[in-house]
Amino acid sequence: MPQSYASTVVNAPAATVWSYIRDFANLHEWLPSIETCELEGDAAADEVGAVRRLGTQPGQPPIRERLVFFDDEDRSYAYEFIESPLPVRDYRSRIRVATVTDTGQAFIEWRGEFSADENDVDAMVKFFTENVYGAGLASLRDRFA
Repeated sequence: MPQSYASTVVNAPAATVWSYIRDFANLHEWLPSIETCELEGDAAADEVGAVRRLGTQPGQPPIRERLVFFDDEDRSYAYEFIESPLPVRDYRSRIRVATVTDTGQAFIEWRGEFSADENDVDAMVKFFTENVYGAGLASLRDRFA
């Protein structure tokens, strides 16, 4: 399966960064391409099975994602696409925050894997690496600078 990956170091303690991004319903606050993010149903933002609906550009279909793994101790969660206008299938992603042991800063890594038609693979790897993970991590770096 094709994979995308990005990581960064943020000048804040890992616990502080995690306390902010652990909210599965606040992606619109730190991922520039997301205009709205709201939970569907009654599930809490840290409850496996929670579904979030992401709005991007006006007139574009929403992206719906389901939380499939959540671990406060490991400071990580994973989610999968339920619905997406992107040309990918079986998309699953994980974000994790760890402590840089010699500085106390936060190390964040975000990765995903998916299936796609052969002619879409390179574009989608680049899209997730740069426009989603890279842009989101840059936004977090700025927020905690």
